[in-house]
Amino acid sequence: MDTATSQETGRIDYREAVLEDVPVLVPLVESAYRGDASRGGWTTEADILQGQRTDPEGVAAVITTPGSRLLVVERDGEVVACCQLEHRGEAAYFGMFAVRPELQGAGLGKLIIAEAERRVSELWDVREMHMTVISVREELIAWYERRGYRRTGQMTPFPYGDERFGVPQRDDLRFELLVKPLS
Repeated sequence: MDTATSQETGRIDYREAVLEDVPVLVPLVESAYRGDASRGGWTTEADILQGQRTDPEGVAAVITTPGSRLLVVERDGEVVACCQLEHRGEAAYFGMFAVRPELQGAGLGKLIIAEAERRVSELWDVREMHMTVISVREELIAWYERRGYRRTGQMTPFPYGDERFGVPQRDDLRFELLVKPLS
């Protein structure tokens, strides 16, 4: 387990998720993106998507798939965040990033993404970090741009009709690829 400390965030520990973490991680991800609880933070998708963000099977798949890691972030022994890291050739994919809503905006996300970038460089010797973000999430995309990610304009369709990804509240949702070179 790796540890970092910041006055703003307290003692932060990072570890790889195990299947026993699934019952804690699913509600964490849900709380960061969907429903009224998500409105306590700034990363909510509640106005554009209803329904689920993930499910136990989806989280378990991230944990057990070869070349994939689910990084668990604990503050003072309590799970407060997570993110998916996946090896994809010369790039790594960053996804399922969730920080408890009441802790958003305090600098924790910056620490986690920096740690994720460090880990994928060390683990897989990749040249870039990739992620996809719903293109209408301008505030979130701007946050990633401030961390060095760039918009590519490369879009993929939102999986309309597949409620495993939520129930869209608008008809213009697409995913945009964001990319950051890693040194």
